[in-house]
Amino acid sequence: MDLGINGKRAVVCASSKGLGLGCAQALAAAGCDLVMNARGSEALEAAAEAIRAAHGVTVQTVAADVTSDAGRAELLAAAGDADILVNNAGGPPPGMWHDWDREDFIKALDSNMLTPIAMIKALVPGMMARGWGRVVNITSQSVKAPIPQLGLSNAARTGLTGYVAGTSRQVAGKGVTINNLLPGIHATDRAEALDGPVAKREGISIDEARARRAATIPAGRYGTAEEFGAACAFLCSQHAGFIVGQNILCDGGATNATI
Repeated sequence: MDLGINGKRAVVCASSKGLGLGCAQALAAAGCDLVMNARGSEALEAAAEAIRAAHGVTVQTVAADVTSDAGRAELLAAAGDADILVNNAGGPPPGMWHDWDREDFIKALDSNMLTPIAMIKALVPGMMARGWGRVVNITSQSVKAPIPQLGLSNAARTGLTGYVAGTSRQVAGKGVTINNLLPGIHATDRAEALDGPVAKREGISIDEARARRAATIPAGRYGTAEEFGAACAFLCSQHAGFIVGQNILCDGGATNATI
């Protein structure tokens, strides 16, 4: 399917690896020029060069912490008249409800709620003025069904979800859509970070921990960054203009919910 976004300019946060890289690759395959961001320059440059070689698109890199004012300013300067924004950030560490202090919540909110909102506020007005734009926020299945040990993520990402619910309906009339894409477990570093403590706590191997988690997913496996990226690219496409303010699960059926 031709997604109709050849030549569009896309900003993809946290895109040197994992789900962000999957999204960048899919958008590049659809013909988008990219502004890729991550904190570490080495992995970011390697990912960008691979995308340039594979798809022949222009890729600009910004190695910066987008949660900081300076890092965000640097990314926005490179973004220019971006048509597409993919907000993404690693999730806070797991733990127990009694372990987290105010500073832990502030850090989670900065990364997973306030930074995406700042990026939206900076780039969406230009999209509205030009009559077209797409924003996809990578959040989590936990906003549909909370994961007890991920309380920081549950709280911050649900806050972003509430903001998007109202904001998306205020900008849709100008040709701009904002939606959230909710990953379950995918074969990324994040899965490693979650499976490792389980293996240690249960006294089992990391492979056994993965197998146990995979058995709880109706699809019977972890997702891939490639298929997640394809879902993101569709939401960014010309065909998705009537999808507004939605929370779309990409979790292999793991979230047991009717709606």
